[in-house]
Amino acid sequence: MVKNIGIEGLEPPKRKCEDKKCPWHGNIKVRGRIFEGRIVSLRPQKTAVIEREYFHYLPKYERYERRHSRLYAHLPPCIDAKVGDIAVIGETRKLSKTKAFVVLQVKGR
Repeated sequence: MVKNIGIEGLEPPKRKCEDKKCPWHGNIKVRGRIFEGRIVSLRPQKTAVIEREYFHYLPKYERYERRHSRLYAHLPPCIDAKVGDIAVIGETRKLSKTKAFVVLQVKGR
């Protein structure tokens, strides 16, 4: 059974998992900010490294510069993700020292 996480526009995964930290099948609540970014690494176990780009305004030059930040997100086993995919991540409670986000959906390349 897939539970409703309260965010419209997201499809639940087709596979089922037994992960307690999965927002769809476990007991993690998603609250706070929701980001979209590119997966750059799947090296840490059950973790995806998401890089998101944004623009920062420089008042002195009256121009924008491109910046990026990396976020660590928990990757449940029911979500199939590869490096280079665009992922939607949501904020949760702290899951470990560096992880406070969880992957909700993979949108593709």
